[in-house]
Amino acid sequence: MDTLFHHVSCETSRMITSTYSTSFSVGCRFLHPCIRDAIYSIYGFVRVADEIVDTFHEYDQEMLLKEFEHEYYRALKRGISTNPVLNAFQHTVKKYDIPDELIQAFLDSMKSDLYKNTFGEEEIKEYIYGSSEAVGLMCLKVFVRGDNRKYNLLKPYAMRLGAAFQKINFLRDLKHDTHHLHRVYFPMLKEEPLNEFNKKQILQDIYEDYQVALEGIKQLPECARLGVYTAYLYYQSLTKRIELTPAEELMGTRIRIFNRKKMLLLGKAYFTTKFN
Repeated sequence: MDTLFHHVSCETSRMITSTYSTSFSVGCRFLHPCIRDAIYSIYGFVRVADEIVDTFHEYDQEMLLKEFEHEYYRALKRGISTNPVLNAFQHTVKKYDIPDELIQAFLDSMKSDLYKNTFGEEEIKEYIYGSSEAVGLMCLKVFVRGDNRKYNLLKPYAMRLGAAFQKINFLRDLKHDTHHLHRVYFPMLKEEPLNEFNKKQILQDIYEDYQVALEGIKQLPECARLGVYTAYLYYQSLTKRIELTPAEELMGTRIRIFNRKKMLLLGKAYFTTKFN
């Protein structure tokens, strides 16, 4: 029965991934089956927490997040939860020895979304570490499958990739974050709206992250390289579209990558990694 429930738990996280993020879901399909469920479980955990702070406005969000966190630690202690998402995640945490510091850093960033609307330079670094870099490191723990030497070697690259992804998400979601959630994540946008000058500064920082991260992707274990490189190419393409979109338009629309373009990126990722 426990094996069947674990399967259902993993399927629940997979369904959450495919429903909320088609691009991330496609990347996951190119991970080796031996690690795929674990990555789904990480995404399921972080997505539910993110939904609590971003969309459950008619409910007591602080209480919901607190209960979600407490139930996770109960699941970790017991080795099971009746919440399928938490059940799958606690299994992954134990199997791959994911440090609690990473989970707490992520939850701290989610909590800050409940009471903070703007961030200073140091505050946004801390937020990005918890909301994205720490999640990337959880995934890296799965990718290296117990090889701590490899983990420590690739850790800086994984953090830069996570940071780049988060900053692009900020730019892509600028309209929603500003007008609906009333949040400003880029410190330079506290005093003035997005314009071509500050957009260029933000993008330059992101491209530097990409350049460093790519060196780490090349060194990933084979079981993870294609999936991560697929996500990397997708976000690079998204970044290019944002770069070519006038700043004032970014405040009124959400940039997307069309399915045909995604398929071309998948082909490029496959042949690039296949032939090293």
